[in-house]
Amino acid sequence: MNPVQILSLLLALSVALHLATAAALTARRTGTGTAHAALTGGGTAATALGLYFAALAAYH
Repeated sequence: MNPVQILSLLLALSVALHLATAAALTARRTGTGTAHAALTGGGTAATALGLYFAALAAYH
């Protein structure tokens, strides 16, 4: 992998982590349990990374 690919992967991971944190905190604030909020955040991160890798696959 070249440096640009590594940096774009790190950017995608950072964005996914930020989205997951925001989703988990939002879910927790609405009154759900901690486990449900963590699952919501994990699902959000998986979706964000899935969209990134799908776009990457379509590009190449």
